Amino acid sequence: MASAYVRYYLAATLLGLSTLGAAAQEPGAVATYRNERHGFSLSYPAGTFAAEPPPANDDGRVFVSRDGNARLLAGALANSDGINLRDYRSLVLQQSYQGAAIDYAPVTSTWFVVSGTRDGTMFYERVTFTCGGRLINSWAMLYPAAERGRAIPLADECAAASSVNGLHASSA
Repeated sequence: MASAYVRYYLAATLLGLSTLGAAAQEPGAVATYRNERHGFSLSYPAGTFAAEPPPANDDGRVFVSRDGNARLLAGALANSDGINLRDYRSLVLQQSYQGAAIDYAPVTSTWFVVSGTRDGTMFYERVTFTCGGRLINSWAMLYPAAERGRAIPLADECAAASSVNGLHASSA
């Protein structure tokens, strides 16, 4: 299925890069990942996450917590298959979160969030369709369920600071 390729491409780009080992950052500092080609940016607490090396295509980045327990994944890609938001959401749920307990899942006409727990790992993923659906921007945070109290404020901080094409993501 051609549309499945879109999801696998983004997941492979992001998850395939993940390795442990984070550089020390100044606590309290904020860093911003920018994907100029797709007009996507995500600010994150640099004292908590450190960037892994970028992939050759520079479509995404993986950030690893200093303790190695959490991952922040950010990426963007062209929606060359023309999949719509509803079908892409179904694909994400089926391919990435099958069997998960979903506890938060708002959907609008241009973005959706999927958050929950599976196999002791909590996740929060935000996907935004931009440029009339021609681009898909996504970021996700994965962390041990035991660290929920510490991770939820970090996810909220990232959500509040993400933007697409210079607009705050909640209005994109």
